[in-house]
Amino acid sequence: MGRVATERFSSLLGLWLLLCSWGCPGNAELRAPPDKIAIIGGGIGGTSAAYYLRQKFGKDVKLDLFERGEVGGRLATMSVENQEYEAGGSVIHPLNLHMKRFVKDLGLSAIPVSGGLVGVYDGDTLVFEESSWFIVNMLKLIWRYGFQSLRMHMWVEDMLDKFMRIYRYQSHDYAFSTVEKMLHGLGGDDFVGTINRTLLESLQKAGFSEKFLNEMVAPVMRTNYGQSLGINTFVGAVSMACTDSGLWAVEGGNKLVCSRLLQASKSNLISASVVSIEEKTRTKQTGSSTKVYEVVYQTGSETRSDFYDIVLIATPMNQKMANITFLNFDPPIEEFHGSFQQVVTTLIKGELNSTVFSSRAKDKFGLSAVLTTDNSDLFINSIGITASVREKDGPQPSTDGTHVWKIFSQETLTKAQISKLFLSYDYAVTRSWFASPQYKPPKKCPSIILHDRLYYLNGIEFAASAMEMSAIAANNAALLAYHRWNGHADMIDQEDLYEKLKTEL
Repeated sequence: MGRVATERFSSLLGLWLLLCSWGCPGNAELRAPPDKIAIIGGGIGGTSAAYYLRQKFGKDVKLDLFERGEVGGRLATMSVENQEYEAGGSVIHPLNLHMKRFVKDLGLSAIPVSGGLVGVYDGDTLVFEESSWFIVNMLKLIWRYGFQSLRMHMWVEDMLDKFMRIYRYQSHDYAFSTVEKMLHGLGGDDFVGTINRTLLESLQKAGFSEKFLNEMVAPVMRTNYGQSLGINTFVGAVSMACTDSGLWAVEGGNKLVCSRLLQASKSNLISASVVSIEEKTRTKQTGSSTKVYEVVYQTGSETRSDFYDIVLIATPMNQKMANITFLNFDPPIEEFHGSFQQVVTTLIKGELNSTVFSSRAKDKFGLSAVLTTDNSDLFINSIGITASVREKDGPQPSTDGTHVWKIFSQETLTKAQISKLFLSYDYAVTRSWFASPQYKPPKKCPSIILHDRLYYLNGIEFAASAMEMSAIAANNAALLAYHRWNGHADMIDQEDLYEKLKTEL
């Protein structure tokens, strides 16, 4: 080969290699994968993080998942007469694509959530009652509120359209370093503003009436989050989306998704409470040193520790929920003191005293659920007939007038309060828990990147708390950990990502 031909060949080879590196971003620069990764928290966030980490880092990395309680976290069930009922997060939206994918890939089954007729009680009377006839419902809504229900549906749809962009970004492996940057990527400054404005402010500005807000919107917020119109706009839209049709749940309980994700990720479950995390320097066999994290944990009466290259925290960093100490970090790990809302779930098998809500005879009551307004002096947020996690067709017809009712309240119900609500009852089971953050905008979301290779998933809850939000946060954190481990800065916090993907595709 002559000199000119050789030089030309070398140039072509160099161009080919350059094109390959463009076509396969970051592949030429992949580091050896980490040896060990710790995930703290076995709820939907932690288990889906383990699942996504396995997908990104491959089969050789060791994943340890720490959970001090039952896998599933706040996706818990309660038992009445040997039947299990959802205690908290019970419905999944048809557009929750991560949850849909999990159910499909993990061999689970989805069952439709078929609720009965719903009424709204203001302390004196039922201000609205659903009919079993769609056209009658529409006429009732138009008569009382004009076309505001239709406008609300359009408002929620507009929010969902922007939110759905996250699935496209994640399918192309793009990640965000903060919750605010993620929201900005979905809809710009205005979308970021949805976590800094109250729902009341946004809907008043959009022209919704006080009557509609008090009677239609506030009761939904009280039921889903135990809060009202003072929550942020984004979580308010998430809450209103739960009034859509097509809602579903996982047969056998939504917590099954967590145990199946854990199994699919081939993670090692450690039943323990993490006490502290500290950065340490370890010397390898080759003589070189590397930074690792020492995780100290309590299992029974024993205190143990292990070292990890990457740590993901997937449990709320609230002293009442996960009291983890960060030792000797310089600068110190950012502290975030976010309050959580207590919700009391009570399951009661009994016969409802419908005269609390209506003067009609009990056999003419007809409602399966009652939501309450803010000005109701009743001691509950909502009450409704509930189906067990294995009842595919919803609650079964009653032969004796009794049903299993799920009640949400701020405080534990007294016997006198239960006796007011029920003519008679056989069982009452109660669970008090911190369901979600207290939404008091404006509020900055906690950092996702706490330290070089230390990540926090649950900061996304301060935008909105939901199963799908946790799965999105888990996917984002796994992508973030992967790209930062391999130096793929071009895959993080891309500006104008929506326009860029439209151009590419």
